[in-house]
Amino acid sequence: MDHATDPASPATASPGDPLALFEAWMAEAAAGEPNDPNAMCLATVDAEGRPSARMVLLKGLDARGFVFYTNLESRKGEELAANPNAALCFHWKSLRRQVRIEGPVEAVTPDEADAYYASRPRGSRIGAWASRQSRPLTSRAELEAAVAEMEARFPEESVPRPAHWSGFRLLPQRLEFWRDMPFRLHERQVFHRLAAGWRTEVLFP
Repeated sequence: MDHATDPASPATASPGDPLALFEAWMAEAAAGEPNDPNAMCLATVDAEGRPSARMVLLKGLDARGFVFYTNLESRKGEELAANPNAALCFHWKSLRRQVRIEGPVEAVTPDEADAYYASRPRGSRIGAWASRQSRPLTSRAELEAAVAEMEARFPEESVPRPAHWSGFRLLPQRLEFWRDMPFRLHERQVFHRLAAGWRTEVLFP
């Protein structure tokens, strides 16, 4: 496809709607990526300013931002509590594209967390109770015993959401759309949130 006329190109995107462009790219990734097109690298910073990064899954997107869920007592949960700012990076290798997103985070509402938690397979809901995420584990048997304990505690299909499990929404302040181009002369367009709307600029590769 001719990059200059590609309707999914940042160069042809409306400067007021980067989230619509992201949704278009995500739709293409969902159609073409073999595994987890919603996988994203989440970078956080602890109270001392030390960064860490890990892959998580995007579980919601609306006009406010990008939603993911986790154990609030995990390393990322504790880092976000100490410093509620984060960065995301999507990389779709088969499309030769990436999107970088930065901004503050906020907790999702209890109703949002309840609704997503209820949509998960029962085994995943049991796992949220059994796993002391990011804490030392003596053996696989310890985890399996915890799962068995929770299976016995919640024998029915309904498994309530634990208080330590919820989600965050990253409120995008900066989005960068990157496309691979010949000779590493890549295409980069950045959207900066303003009080009303967005400011956009193109960067050297």
